[in-house]
Amino acid sequence: MSTSTEALNFEAPRLGRRALWFRQIAAILRLEVRKNFIGKRAILLYLFAAGPILLMAALSVQLGTHQSNPNNIGEANIIFANLYEGLILRTIIFFGCAWTFMNLFRGEVVDRSLHYYFLAPVRREVLVFGKYFSGIVATLVLFTITTAGSLMFLYVGLGSSGMDYLSNGPGKGQAMTYLGITWLACVGYGAVFLVIGLFFRNPMIPALIAYGWELINFLLPPVLKKISVIHYLHSLAPVPVSEGPFALVAEPTPAYLSIPGLLIFTAAVLALASYRIRRMQITYGGE
Repeated sequence: MSTSTEALNFEAPRLGRRALWFRQIAAILRLEVRKNFIGKRAILLYLFAAGPILLMAALSVQLGTHQSNPNNIGEANIIFANLYEGLILRTIIFFGCAWTFMNLFRGEVVDRSLHYYFLAPVRREVLVFGKYFSGIVATLVLFTITTAGSLMFLYVGLGSSGMDYLSNGPGKGQAMTYLGITWLACVGYGAVFLVIGLFFRNPMIPALIAYGWELINFLLPPVLKKISVIHYLHSLAPVPVSEGPFALVAEPTPAYLSIPGLLIFTAAVLALASYRIRRMQITYGGE
C-alpha cells in the first residue's frame, strides 16, 4: 500500500509540471502568433504568400481563353506541378519559413527583448516549443492560403470542367496532397531555420547555404539526396515533375517513410534547439 502511495505522490507533481508546461506553451503561442501576424516583420511574409496567388490569377485569365481544349486540364496539372515545386515550395515556402523562424529568436536579440523571456519562470525548452508552434501557425495559415488559392485560380480559369475536376474528380485528392506537402514543408523547414537562428549571429549565410543544398539536390547522388528536406517533399508530389536532363535519378521515398522520416528529423532538430537554448547567453553589445 505504501509503495503505491509513494508512486502516486511522485506521479502527481510530474503531471502537474507537464500541465504547467502546456499552459506556458499555450501562453507563449498566443503572444507570438500576434507578433507573427501583425508585427513589422509580417509584411514581408504577406508579400511572399500573395505572390503565387497573383501569378495564378493572371494565368487563369489566359487559360480561360482556351476552355474548349480537352487537354487543358492535363496541361494545367503539369503547369501547376512545375510552378508549385519551382516557385511555391522551393522559393516562397523556403524563404518564408526562413524569415519567420530565424526571427523567432534572432529578431528578439536584435530588438533587445529576449532577456524578458529568460527572466520569466519558464523553462527554456518550453520557450522553444512555444515559439516554434507560433511560427507553424503563421506559416501554415498563410502558405495554405497560397497553395489553395493558387489551385483555385488555376481551375477557375478552366471554367466548369476545371471546377468539376477539382470538386468531384481527381483534383480533390491532388489538392489535399499539395496541402499536405505544404504543411510538412513548414514543419521541416521551420525546425531547420529555428536552429539556424539560435546558432548563428548572421543567419542569412547558413540559410543561403541550405538553399543552395536544396537547389542542387537533383544533381546529387541518391545517398546525398536523402540528406535534405526537398527530396522527401518531392517524393510526395501527386504529379511527377522532371528534374531536368542532368538530374541523377533516385527512387522516390514512399510516403510511409517520407512522412515519419520528416517528423523524426523535426523532433531531432527541436531537441538540438532545446540543447542550444539551455546554454545560450545574451550579449546585446555585438548586435
